[in-house]
Amino acid sequence: MEYGANYIVRAETWLFITTLVYFLMNGAQIFETAVIVPKWTASPPESFQLLGGRYGLNLKTFWIVVHTIHEITFVVALIFCWKIMPIRNWLLLLFFLHMAVRAWTLMYFAPNIMTFQDVANGAASETDLLDRANLWRTLNYIRVSIFILISCGLIPLCISIINMKTR
Repeated sequence: MEYGANYIVRAETWLFITTLVYFLMNGAQIFETAVIVPKWTASPPESFQLLGGRYGLNLKTFWIVVHTIHEITFVVALIFCWKIMPIRNWLLLLFFLHMAVRAWTLMYFAPNIMTFQDVANGAASETDLLDRANLWRTLNYIRVSIFILISCGLIPLCISIINMKTR
């Protein structure tokens, strides 16, 4: 199927934007996973102090903004790539996988870190905090790896759309 040059340029632009935003988000995830998570999971409940108090880390707003921007760019890329069936289909699959991991984040990671923050701010401490923090950290490695794999799945799509312009 032939696509107008303007259509391909818009599709390419938004695909590149969402890919760039995804990789920027990955960078923040990798930094948090490599630097911050090992500190607050080291020896709960004492190490939770990094998450508590007036000056404790609370990255909730940051992650809400970053994921919102990324998901908006992802949807816009889908809209602008919609007529390009192979790219659309792969984008839909990647978006579905991304949203599945986001759902996992909202169901498991967010509630648990809020519990850890509550403990840091004086809530009753549970006896299995070290096990829970270690599980959170281990599952976070898996989650971040999945996000990275999904974003890497965008690269062949970017290459494909570049090749469409040269035909």
